[in-house]
Amino acid sequence: SILEDLGRLGVKPDVVTFTSDYFETIRAYALHMIKSGLAFMDDTPQDVMQKERMDRVDSKHRNQTPEEALEYFNLMCSGSEDGAKWCLRAKIDMQSVNGTMRDPVMYRQNTTPHHRATKYKAYPTYDLACPIVDSIEGVTHALRTTEYNDRDEQYAWVQKSLGLRRTRIHAFARMNFVNTELSKRKLAWFVENGHVTGWDDPRFPTVRGVVRRGIDIEALRSFMLSQG
Repeated sequence: SILEDLGRLGVKPDVVTFTSDYFETIRAYALHMIKSGLAFMDDTPQDVMQKERMDRVDSKHRNQTPEEALEYFNLMCSGSEDGAKWCLRAKIDMQSVNGTMRDPVMYRQNTTPHHRATKYKAYPTYDLACPIVDSIEGVTHALRTTEYNDRDEQYAWVQKSLGLRRTRIHAFARMNFVNTELSKRKLAWFVENGHVTGWDDPRFPTVRGVVRRGIDIEALRSFMLSQG
């Protein structure tokens, strides 16, 4: 639906790629992090992990050997019940004033089949996948909303630690609309459950939706460009 809306605005991509195209590459980088001592496996319960990160307390597994970490990583990726409690955490700086740098989770188990890559039982988090894919694909400037400002330091750490080409980050403020749901995931729920006529429902904040309400494409383009 996003591609169709972009097409209405005259935006034609040269190529369309998916993060799932790089799952094997990202997995290889995760293994490199483990072998290089840049990451460790942790089975600390989520609530305890959250408190430890708030209190800047190291995980009991932070100093495990790469061999131990590899064993638990494979267990996690097996999709087994025992592996479900383990996750991969980057070993950055638990004393950092930036909370996102306190050993964030980079990989975790998820046995729900992926719609494009069904063989996997564990997946990278956005924090690991994004800087890797952006660098590999040749992105020169990553456009990220200001809500990611704290994570920009983490993004740069991943690229530098893995020896990847640096991507320059350009931050911008996201526009919010009053009494309007902008989450793609939440909007999809309305479509999938038949509560609206489709992505072109005139109540939807999609290009097709507002066009159906009578807004001209050129007027919409002018409005968007006027925002800077």
